[in-house]
Parts: sequence; C-alpha cells; structure tokens
Amino acid sequence: MARGGSQVTKLQQETSRCAGCGVTLQTQTPSQPGYVPEAALQKEPVICQRCFRIKNYNEAASVAIDQDDFLRLLGGIAATDSLVVHIVDLFDFEGSIIPGLQRFVGNNPVLLVVNKIDLLPRGINTNRLRNWVQKQAKAQGIKLMDIILCSAKRGTGFEYVIESLAKHRGDRDVYVVGATNVGKSTLINRLIRDYSDLERELTTSRYPGTTLDAVHIPLDDGHDIIDTPGIVYQHRMTEIVPRNVLQAVLPEKEIKPVVYQLNAQQTLFIGALARFDFVEGDRQSFTFYVASGLNLHRTKLERADELFAEHKGVLLAPPTAEQLEEMPAWTRHRLSVKRGAEVDVFISGLGWIHVNSQVGALIDVHAPKGVRVMLRDALI
Repeated sequence: MARGGSQVTKLQQETSRCAGCGVTLQTQTPSQPGYVPEAALQKEPVICQRCFRIKNYNEAASVAIDQDDFLRLLGGIAATDSLVVHIVDLFDFEGSIIPGLQRFVGNNPVLLVVNKIDLLPRGINTNRLRNWVQKQAKAQGIKLMDIILCSAKRGTGFEYVIESLAKHRGDRDVYVVGATNVGKSTLINRLIRDYSDLERELTTSRYPGTTLDAVHIPLDDGHDIIDTPGIVYQHRMTEIVPRNVLQAVLPEKEIKPVVYQLNAQQTLFIGALARFDFVEGDRQSFTFYVASGLNLHRTKLERADELFAEHKGVLLAPPTAEQLEEMPAWTRHRLSVKRGAEVDVFISGLGWIHVNSQVGALIDVHAPKGVRVMLRDALI
C-alpha cells in the first residue's frame, strides 16, 4: 500500500503544477521552486510551500529563477498565433516596459495595459496621459493595437480591459507579459473571478517573481489565458531593496505630491535610498512623487556627505544602516535640464521628481549602482 502511494506521489509531482504560481511541484528539495510536502498533495487546489507562505504569512522564500528561461518563454510567443497583453506599472513606466518586446512577440498584436493609475493624483487629464503613454511606447518600438488605463486593484477601467480583449482576441490564446510587481496576477485574478468558472486564484504579493512559470487559465472556447513569469529587471529600485523595505517604497494609495522650493547647492534625501542635488540654477520648485512611507530630508549640498555618513538608517531611512551594507553603493548621475524643457527626473522603482520651472537646472542624483536614473517628458 505504501509503495503504491509513493508511486502516485511521484506521478503527481511529475505532472502537477502549483495552482498559485505555475511552477512544477516537487517533494524532494525544500530550497528549490515547487517544493510541497507530500501530505499537502492531497489538498485541492495544490499550491507550493512558497505560495502557501505568501498567502498565509505574507512572506516569501528566496528561490533561484533562471532569467534565460523567462526570455525563452517570451521568445516562444512569436511562433504562436496569440494576442499579447503587456502590463506596465504607471508608477515605474520606464522601469517596467519590456525593451525589444516586438522581437519577442513577432507579428502578434499587442495590447498595452497601463496599471496603477489610481496612484496618480485625481483630476489628471486621461487623454494627455494616453498620449504620453503612446509616445513612450513608440520610442520603444512597440506597435500597439490599443492602450488601456486601469487599476487592477481598484477595478477602475477594468471593463475596458475586457472590452479590448473581446474586440482583439478573436480565436486565439492570450499571453500576459510584464515585469515583476506590475500587477499581472492581480489583473488575471479579476478575470478569473468575473469571467471564469475556476475556483482557484493566482498567488499575488508585492514580492518580485511571485509567478514562477507559465500558468494556463482555460477559457470557454478551448483557448487559454497564459500568465507568464514577471521579468526581473535589476535597474529597478524595487528589485534591490530588502523585502521588508518594499512596503515603504511601493505606494498602496494615491501619491501625495510634495513640493520643495530649492536654492542651488541644496540637497534632498529620499530616505537612505537616493539623493537629489540641485547643483546649479535659479531658485525654483521641484515636486516629488514618491511613496508616503519614505522620509524626505533637506540639507545644504556641502553637508550632504557628512549627514549621510552620520545619520543613514536612522534620520535618513529606510533602509537601516545594516541593510544599506547589503545594497550596491551609490552612483552619481548628472542631469542637465535645458531651458524650456518640461521634464521629470525619473528614478526607476522609487518615483520621479517634476521640474516645475523651465529656466533650466543642473542636477545630480545619487542612487544605488545599476538603478536607472533619467530625464523624461513630464508625466503630469
């Protein structure tokens, strides 16, 4: 009897996938993706231990995910006849859009779903926002069938996602692609709840890489919605901060912009995660769009190094001084704002600073090495 039971278990682990993240289940190695205790295989639906801990304790164990596997999975889409839904995070647009997406998906049509619009201040002009997104996508070489602005968390604009899927899908599968933490699984769970008979939902959390393998959600017409793993981009602040700092970095509700009037040679710290130096220019104002969990602290540029050395991890936090030791050292980015330009200083995964004046400025941004820092056309 025991031997027969082990044969069933072996068969199950060879053929079963986690209902939460899509990874192949296994019972042998707890440190590897897909581990599930044998006793848990009898439950329905079966989820791996990692998903269980995310769902019940809001924590996630580190697992080794091969980035090449992600790219191979993406590259396989070009050989299919599918509709591709690319979800991006409006809060981290340049950090979450997939460069070179078109060569991965071939001639398949692309819908761009811009998630987390609920984080922007109310009253923003949606037509202007849509035009801004169109311009950024075109610069990336992405040919779009449609742009949908939505909030998967709030349900705002979700009906437009459904309408666009119905309009453009035809008789095809739907691949959902995007970087980590853009809300892919949250949006698909809305589809499952509202438009599917499935009783399970995908595992969602703020942790990077929650979905580990392609998850197939069957549709009534015999086709599937396929949720692909989130691509991990190390140029995003959210990928390099300690996990318990993510809550402070990722805004959960509408961002409250903070305006500072700065003179040249003044500095503003964003916690201990980045530093904004106004090096040269007339006195002018800058609007900071970052999560409310981050402390902003102003000082003179000449005192900035000393202040950081003495107060990092305490006055200047998060993260803690110990956590900073585990993160990359800061790199300086020099940005020259031309007279007449309407621009943002963008720090991937952390937010952006709008330059309110058009008189020009010389700015230095210090951020962990590898984090993308750039000037872009103003979002708001």
